[in-house]
Amino acid sequence: MARENILKRKKHIQEPRPRLSVYRSLNHIYAQVIDDADSRTLAAASSLDADIRKDNLGKKEDAARVGSLVARRAMESGVTRVRFDRRRFKYHGRVKALAEAARQAGLDF
Repeated sequence: MARENILKRKKHIQEPRPRLSVYRSLNHIYAQVIDDADSRTLAAASSLDADIRKDNLGKKEDAARVGSLVARRAMESGVTRVRFDRRRFKYHGRVKALAEAARQAGLDF
């Protein structure tokens, strides 16, 4: 049953626009805008980037800064609409903060 739900969710997010993929580890958060048609990364940001790491404001605030940074980098490469791929992570806490900051920075999803 769980496997069917995963496959259903995965099929649902397969649309022809780039994907904003989020990975959350215990200490850091990573985001990439990926073009699956060409199999290449268009923009990426993480809490390990120098401009985010220099001011350690906390995990949730760093996630929001990663969201705005990846949105800015995506828009510089010409991407304004993405689909949000949170993988197995709940839309809560750091993942939600990243998504909301990316929306406020101009990404549409």
